[in-house]
Amino acid sequence: MVITHSGLEAIKIQFGETVIALNPVSKESKHKSARFGADIALVSLNDPDFNGVENVTHGGRAPFVVNGPGEYEIKGIFIKGFKSESHYGDSKDVRINTIYSISLEGMNLCFLGALDSKDLSAETKEALDDIDVLFVPVGGNGVLSPAAANELAVKLEPKLIIPMHWSNDEKNLKAFLKEAGEEGSKPEEKLTLKKKDLEGKEGEVVVLAPSL
Repeated sequence: MVITHSGLEAIKIQFGETVIALNPVSKESKHKSARFGADIALVSLNDPDFNGVENVTHGGRAPFVVNGPGEYEIKGIFIKGFKSESHYGDSKDVRINTIYSISLEGMNLCFLGALDSKDLSAETKEALDDIDVLFVPVGGNGVLSPAAANELAVKLEPKLIIPMHWSNDEKNLKAFLKEAGEEGSKPEEKLTLKKKDLEGKEGEVVVLAPSL
């Protein structure tokens, strides 16, 4: 499995010939967007910063789109979506954000999307047990603050933590790394991961440099 980051919460996961896109940035967003073909696209919140399915429909690939709570099986990949809340975009109204659990290659990934509260429902927290890789938003302004992101990450006890949503303000990343005691973490271009690589890891932070 190879994981890369292209800004905001846009994550690309590739294993074999299969590509998964998480919260791809839309052409309608003011932020830069990457274009590539994906087989599956997960959208946690209906916002131009996260729903750019058109940007991952490319090269003959049109992804199966998952954009809300429920259970899905696509190409042997098991996905569960859990309803949560967000005030992304400084919205006064509560917006629906979907937390995704993704099981593939013997690993459990958890993508928190645009989550803005560290308090998960008991049902969701129980369902997110045994997380190998946690993608956590860091940045405030409608998503988790650096302190809240670290607090939730500690509670969920993942083996690896990948912070996202900080690409437009690196101060948030630095604040998160300080909270996590990981100030020495250096950005990597990509993360190549196999199940055996997770042995002995407990809450290790991996920073992926945004690439476009």
